[in-house]
Amino acid sequence: MSVATSLVQDQSARVAPAPAETLYQFNESPLLARQTRQESNARSYPRRIPLALKRAKGIYVEDVEGRRFIDCLAGAGTLALGHNHAVVIEAIRQVLADELPLHTLDLTTPVKDQFVQDLFALLPQGLAGEAKIQFCGPTGTDAVEAALKLVRTATGRSTVLSFQGGYHGMSQGALSLMGSLAPKKPMAALLGSGVQFMPYPYDYRCPFGLGGAQGVKVNLSYLENLLSDPEAGVQLPAAVIVEAVQGEGGVIPADLDWLRGLRRITEKAGVALIVDEIQSGFGRTGKMFAFEHAGIIPDVVVMSKAIGGSLPLAVVVYRDWLDTWLPGAHAGTFRGNQMAMAAGSAVMRYLTEHRVCEHATAMGERLGEHLRILQREFPQLGDIRGRGLMLGVELVDPSGVPDAQGHPPIFARLAPLVQRECLKRGLILELGGRHGGVVRFLPPLVITCGEIDQVAEIFGRAMAAATASL
Repeated sequence: MSVATSLVQDQSARVAPAPAETLYQFNESPLLARQTRQESNARSYPRRIPLALKRAKGIYVEDVEGRRFIDCLAGAGTLALGHNHAVVIEAIRQVLADELPLHTLDLTTPVKDQFVQDLFALLPQGLAGEAKIQFCGPTGTDAVEAALKLVRTATGRSTVLSFQGGYHGMSQGALSLMGSLAPKKPMAALLGSGVQFMPYPYDYRCPFGLGGAQGVKVNLSYLENLLSDPEAGVQLPAAVIVEAVQGEGGVIPADLDWLRGLRRITEKAGVALIVDEIQSGFGRTGKMFAFEHAGIIPDVVVMSKAIGGSLPLAVVVYRDWLDTWLPGAHAGTFRGNQMAMAAGSAVMRYLTEHRVCEHATAMGERLGEHLRILQREFPQLGDIRGRGLMLGVELVDPSGVPDAQGHPPIFARLAPLVQRECLKRGLILELGGRHGGVVRFLPPLVITCGEIDQVAEIFGRAMAAATASL
């Protein structure tokens, strides 16, 4: 028996595989044909995941042809409790039953007040004790735009430091902070100006060719020198924006000592530290917020996705010393989404009461162990990384020329084959990272032991099929 089918597991929790593997075939349905014909050329997910979905529950979705899939994309991390969780549905129904206003701009309501109290209760006390909140338009990218306005207004400075591999949204200001070059190429110029990119502590492919503690030390020294050297050529920035775990950039967790060093350096220089928790927040990494693993207190935290309980919502939470902007400095018609606030409160309470962070840690460790076992059979699994249930596998070409650290090159051609073979077996996964060579796992946080085992087994079979087809 191959390693791919002899995974370490709790047999009592195992979801038994079907006796004979069923492979889905994908032909363009009328719905998909109309989508292709009528929707913008900018549509993305349907190109790689050609599904027309009909219903969903928990970690599963079903398409119009009755096929069932395990959803390890989960709205790019939005669905912390999975699809149509009972507490979310009840919260939405209660809003409707009570005839609460569905649209309030930024006027307050009991639902909104409760949401703020629930959110502040989740924050570290060092932040909650002096926190202010700004409700934004219902997308993470709008919250990033608000954060940029906030720090530039408060400091009177315009430069912002971002990181290679970073992703903060697709509006033009947020796009200027993005590490990936592809979305920027068609733009003659970006509205955002004064952005300086820094090397991120990508251990597997360290930008300094070092890795480990030495790579972290050199990285921090480079950053500290940039902020203190009068000949560095970079104006003192208003802020540094960072993801504690890069998501779209390839599920790269920042070294915790590096995060602590980053906080120390920015605080010393009087530079605001913005942490983007849009994808990593609300239990995803095994802590309520990913920055908590390092024990730091940022100046600004940007949140969206899971905060609305599957409905559109975005906020910026920040320390009160930054609250110098004028009334109306940032606004948005749909910043008062009452159903999203009610659903978000329900999710936040559930995460706490059911100790979901601990569960996410355990399930992430279980999936990571499965993947490391598969790595013995498939040398194409180059690096397995992440925190909690935010995991990535960097696919590599073992026959390629190693880099400075001795790691084989990214196997970009293999990644979409693996994704397609997973989909044929009923598993939805997304890709990311450099050249799209990282397979990403973002399942709902309520996934069970047996379901984790099933995900790993399907992934192993998909790897076997994809590598055999090369």
